[in-house]
Amino acid sequence: MSSRINLLGAVFVTVLVVLAMSMFTVDQRQFAVVFQLGEVKRAISEPGLYFKVPMVQNVRYFEKRIITLDNAEPERFITSEKKNVLVDSYIKWRIVDPKLYYISVSGDESRAKTRLNQTVNAGLREEFGKRTVHDVVSGERDKIMEQMREKADADARKIGVQIVDVRVKRVELPTEVSDAVYRRMEAERKRVANELRSEGSAEAEKIRADADRQREIIIAEAYRDAQKIKGEGDAKATSIYSQAFSQNAEFYAFYRSLEAYRGSFRNKNDVLVVEPNSEFFKYMKSTGRGNDKGK
Repeated sequence: MSSRINLLGAVFVTVLVVLAMSMFTVDQRQFAVVFQLGEVKRAISEPGLYFKVPMVQNVRYFEKRIITLDNAEPERFITSEKKNVLVDSYIKWRIVDPKLYYISVSGDESRAKTRLNQTVNAGLREEFGKRTVHDVVSGERDKIMEQMREKADADARKIGVQIVDVRVKRVELPTEVSDAVYRRMEAERKRVANELRSEGSAEAEKIRADADRQREIIIAEAYRDAQKIKGEGDAKATSIYSQAFSQNAEFYAFYRSLEAYRGSFRNKNDVLVVEPNSEFFKYMKSTGRGNDKGK
């Protein structure tokens, strides 16, 4: 009786062990691939509890979530202008066909990453070779990334992988090229500054010349007006003198003599040597005789 119980216990334990070895679970974040004697029998993508043949079949799990492939060092590409640029990019990918993925790269993630990296770099090299630095930096950057995603995805499908996104994080010139560009930009800025200075100096000279010209014109016009006014004054004075002379010639001669006396004896130190019978003393003599008669 006891031996029978032991046998039943052994059978029960064996069944439990076999059952435990037959069951496996698949997480929602994983794919499961069931192998039988090294051959792929089936791929499981839905989460749940599954069974396998113990000792004959084995299960291998693969990541179902999106994986990021980020290059440690930027790659060097050549543009259509034959200029080197350093490109830093990353790839987001995931397994969509675990059976094909295992057959293509033996389920080795590093081999898959190498394949994807080579595909994307080859596509980027081709796209950058068609465009200028300006295009790859700002002009057509989004277009390049979308085209690269489509091309890389078409190739990745052959190994059971989907390319979710290809992004160019950074595009910059190598150090030696950046220094040359900086020097060229500096020289260009200096050239522009010198041109502006020359134009400013020429404009200043033009303004000064115009100011001098206007000054000469103003002075000439002022002199002309002054001479005109002076001439008009002289003409008016002459007219007045002429009218005075015509009205009383003797008085006019007398007045002119007084002006001459005033001009000749303006200073006490003035000395005038003339003959006594000169016309200059005509009215002085007349004045003297008048005074004698009065006496």
